[in-house]
Amino acid sequence: MNVIWITSDSFRQDHIGAYGNRQIQTPALDMLAARSVRFQRHYAAGFPTMPTRADHFTGRWTMSFMGWSPLPSNVTTLAEILSANGLHTAAVVDTPFYLRDGMNYDRGFRSFFTNIGQEGSGAKKLKDGRHESQDTRAAWRFESDYNAPQTFIKAMQWLERHYKEDFFLYIDTWDPHEPWDAPAYYTEIYRPDYDGEIIGPIYGCWKDVPGFTQDRLEKAHATYCGEITMVDTWLGYLLRRVENMGLMENTAIIFTSDHGFYFGEHGGLFGKMVYEMGADGKYPTLDDWDKQIEGGIWAYSPLYEEIINIPLILYIPGVATGLYGQLTSAVDVMPTVLEVVGCDKPDFVEGRSLLPQIIDPAANGREFTVSSIPFANPGDPVRSVDNFLRMLKAPTVTTITSGNYSLLYSSDRGQSRLYDLALDPGQQKDIISDQADVAKELHQCLVKFMRDTHVAEYLLKPRLELLI
Repeated sequence: MNVIWITSDSFRQDHIGAYGNRQIQTPALDMLAARSVRFQRHYAAGFPTMPTRADHFTGRWTMSFMGWSPLPSNVTTLAEILSANGLHTAAVVDTPFYLRDGMNYDRGFRSFFTNIGQEGSGAKKLKDGRHESQDTRAAWRFESDYNAPQTFIKAMQWLERHYKEDFFLYIDTWDPHEPWDAPAYYTEIYRPDYDGEIIGPIYGCWKDVPGFTQDRLEKAHATYCGEITMVDTWLGYLLRRVENMGLMENTAIIFTSDHGFYFGEHGGLFGKMVYEMGADGKYPTLDDWDKQIEGGIWAYSPLYEEIINIPLILYIPGVATGLYGQLTSAVDVMPTVLEVVGCDKPDFVEGRSLLPQIIDPAANGREFTVSSIPFANPGDPVRSVDNFLRMLKAPTVTTITSGNYSLLYSSDRGQSRLYDLALDPGQQKDIISDQADVAKELHQCLVKFMRDTHVAEYLLKPRLELLI
């Protein structure tokens, strides 16, 4: 069995038609989902970009022993295992952090292709202040020049040469990550009067930023939706090529993401983490934002459902389609691939294969899942969102999801929050005071998890209590 694994960064689950969205156009994903098993309660583990890739590549809870960092030399990757078992392992990526600054996420791939051009705060600055990718972007003339299209094109070209081999093909596009700058006609689907303006996220509450408006937030969201439809379009081209090659009979296909994004939920959050306010009690102004992006301090950054409940669509030839509604985690995808291709799961893999759930929707899921920025304490410098070190002012927030409940845990007194997802799926009403026993039970799940995954004592100790 071959495997094609597609990761699309910052792709919200609730922005896919197959997951119930009727406004955003994702016909290719909807068609794939109609032939697949769709996982409804699939959760991120490590957060954000590279911690998730580490979880995906290792099947381990990497938040417990590493941060946004190169893969340790003693960690074995999925690609290494598959390559050793005779598969041609290949990756086509445009997410810009796989190799930058000593990152070694190409480990185990026989063929590894990276596309330059994804703008981001982690891009290396040139002497004139420009990003290294700007020359590439300046040369774009057609939609096919953009990053996501280029990534899918190169993946299709690779398949043309190798589709008769036994292979594992990993495809990773940073879109729909910001900047949201797909060709304007994609945004015009959602905002017919779109004027071409590209708006960046606040990484805080948009209402606190002078000069920002609800209309600007809605325009930014329209550009995000445009990127989603662009990614879906090129994913559709890839799937058609796979169909034409006859690979649907012997190839498993995975679609997933690393996390979602806030567009005004929970009091006005716009981003995926929150910057500390300036000395004037406000977030930096729009004019100051480029200066702030290279430094700054991370404040309380909650992980709500919009961020951590991520899509997972699994197509396996010969397996009945369906919906799986119990808890699963990002660490479970790697051992699923191993079982699909017939490789034994090494003892170090902490994830669980989802093949039993794919075959039998009544099979039990996880008792709980844990989603977190790699564990760190206030004052620690961390690499989150990009390659820059920023200080933590508040403890990392860890979300424990179990049954109908979601506990957003902070070691700071009064900062933890509890929600009943069955009664309050939008997480509007914190019930931790009324359901303290439930919160304590979920907190004990976290403590056990940290002990089981051998979290360092200096990180475990501050999290042994729930201070309501």
